[in-house]
Amino acid sequence: MPRTASASFPAPVTSVASLTPHLFAPDAVRPLRAKEHFLSADTFVELHQHPWPQLTFSTRGVIRLSTEDGSYIVPPSRALWVPANMPHSIMLIEDAELRTIYLHAWLAPSWEKCEVLEISPLMRALMLALDTTPDGMPPADPQAPQRERMIAPLLVDEIERATQIRIDVPLPTDKRLRQLCEALLRNPADRSTLAERAATIGASERTVARLFRDQLGMSWQQWRQQAVMAHALPLLARGMAVSQVAAASGYATDSAFCAMFKAATGRSPTSFQHKKRSAATA
Repeated sequence: MPRTASASFPAPVTSVASLTPHLFAPDAVRPLRAKEHFLSADTFVELHQHPWPQLTFSTRGVIRLSTEDGSYIVPPSRALWVPANMPHSIMLIEDAELRTIYLHAWLAPSWEKCEVLEISPLMRALMLALDTTPDGMPPADPQAPQRERMIAPLLVDEIERATQIRIDVPLPTDKRLRQLCEALLRNPADRSTLAERAATIGASERTVARLFRDQLGMSWQQWRQQAVMAHALPLLARGMAVSQVAAASGYATDSAFCAMFKAATGRSPTSFQHKKRSAATA
């Protein structure tokens, strides 16, 4: 049976402003711009937006990018497409090397919502080949602008061909329900009942259950399972032992976690983990 998480003090969060997107603005001469930041776990990049779309990924470490509509878990095997002018924030789940590719509007796909993409070997190579020197400094490679213009059409083609994966957790517009949802996202191991969670926001269990149906089109149990799965999948993808993932997800036994996982995905956690490790070393 799932366990109720014991009381503990959360790790301190370091909050930083947007990571200088103005120093990497794409234009007609340089339609692709790439930036790189090394950030520690529990760093929070505050809500911001910019007038060009971006592709965010990490070469190591797992991040969670959030918008007004939901939260997206992004392990190193995936990238997240964020449309232009969409407010977003980023939470570092673990130490990460964060890379962001900005694209000029005329070049980018016309997607209007966030998309989680599987990174192909070619896509990864193209993104890592881009110069990450900010404006105001000479590029490390003097040929960077020319190379960016040559890389751009092939990278966009790879983005449009990429497999899109549903690994998001939708968030409600109701402020009280959003507070409840965000509390679970901060601590997926907490197995408090819906009645207990409802009390923390001054609502009845019945009211909260109705809000889940009305705002998100799913039950509390369905949403909680999706949130726990979004937390567990990247842990498995980077090779964490199933027993550790089960504990981090609030399960007292591996068997209970495996049963939930298989019911949700049709596969065991071990088979998913093996597939991801193979893909990463291919």
